[in-house]
Amino acid sequence: MLYLYSITFMELKRVVITGLGAITPLGNTAPGTWTALVNGVSGIAPITAFDATNFKTQFAGEVKGFDPTAVIDKKEARKMDRYSQFSVCVAEEAMRDSGLDLEKEDRSRVGVIWGSGMGGLQTMESEIIDFAKGDSVPRFNPFMIPKAIPSIAAGQISIRLGLGGPSFSVSTACSSSSHAVGSAFDQIRLGHADVLLTGGADADITFTGIGGFNSLHALSTRNDSPATASRPFSKSRDGFVLGEGAACLILEEYEHAKARGAKIYAEIIGEGMTSDAYHMTAPDPEGKGAERVMRSALRDAGVEPEQVDFINTHGTSTPLGDVTELLAIKRVFGEHVYDMNLDSTKSMTGHLIGATGAVEAMACVMALKEGIIPPTINHDPEDVDENIDYRINFTFDKAQKRDIRYALSNTFGFGGHNACLVFKKWEE
Repeated sequence: MLYLYSITFMELKRVVITGLGAITPLGNTAPGTWTALVNGVSGIAPITAFDATNFKTQFAGEVKGFDPTAVIDKKEARKMDRYSQFSVCVAEEAMRDSGLDLEKEDRSRVGVIWGSGMGGLQTMESEIIDFAKGDSVPRFNPFMIPKAIPSIAAGQISIRLGLGGPSFSVSTACSSSSHAVGSAFDQIRLGHADVLLTGGADADITFTGIGGFNSLHALSTRNDSPATASRPFSKSRDGFVLGEGAACLILEEYEHAKARGAKIYAEIIGEGMTSDAYHMTAPDPEGKGAERVMRSALRDAGVEPEQVDFINTHGTSTPLGDVTELLAIKRVFGEHVYDMNLDSTKSMTGHLIGATGAVEAMACVMALKEGIIPPTINHDPEDVDENIDYRINFTFDKAQKRDIRYALSNTFGFGGHNACLVFKKWEE
């Protein structure tokens, strides 16, 4: 018997960014964070959340002056871990910025795809410490589990806004929110949703967060100069600086955005996802996974390497990570690497773990819109690493104006999880 199959090729939908929200060590709004990035401000300072005197690292990128009750009812805020509070607040900001009126939307076509590397670490830590101090009778907060699970931030946002579309969380360590944004992009361009709130959050500046990363020898110990401790691409870099925060991007199907007269920041046109398949915490020393993820993202976007103007690098300020990322970039872009701008905004924010991809995606979007590339701060021209090619424009010390058409955002996580997003300057 002969079976005939017909294959229909779907035309992928265009996806644009129509709203932004952020809470970072640099500011408690997206505009505040962007202004600080452009001005080269460091958000790194001694830890105030707890007494870090006995830790090897005594500084971090803390969010400052955050009051969740400005947005969330006090009773409800107590049911949320700090990372969820960040998430709800940035989602609310991004929604306001987008101008979306949910009363006019089919909420079954609006959803949330969120990233978090650690989830409610503060909640788990405090509950276990309280139990250890108590008697032998187990006593735990009834909200401990729903406060701590990495998926709850997406749930909190969707419940709060009444969103019935796709709702799930991604946890791929430092790549979590980039994977979330890439997944949201796919959902919309395939026609499964009209609007998705996407991004991520983490709040890991705790005893266990600092202590755990210290035990891995992953953090800078430059306690005498916290503000200059994150120094990507400099010889004296000695580890990353732990940060906390969140960011939200409103991704919207273009025709939907156009029909409601939305302002558009930029367009997302490609994503790539690969694995190093190499080591739990160290990158492949040859940068093979990083190379593949950039090539995959460019192929998906239909963009040639020579068309890219700017890369927001993962740039963690670790001895091995910075070098391997640059090896991969040079193989992908060849001689064109000398015509591009690279930067690392982690030099100012620190490493926000699961939130880092979303914050850096926002930086790419704003760079495209404003024609300004934030700097990589804390570089001393005398502090050179023979393994780094300084003919590359790392946008050291001062923001640079440039008409950018295509920008890449790289994120790489423990476990070998790699993600790359491609953004395009908005044009009809």
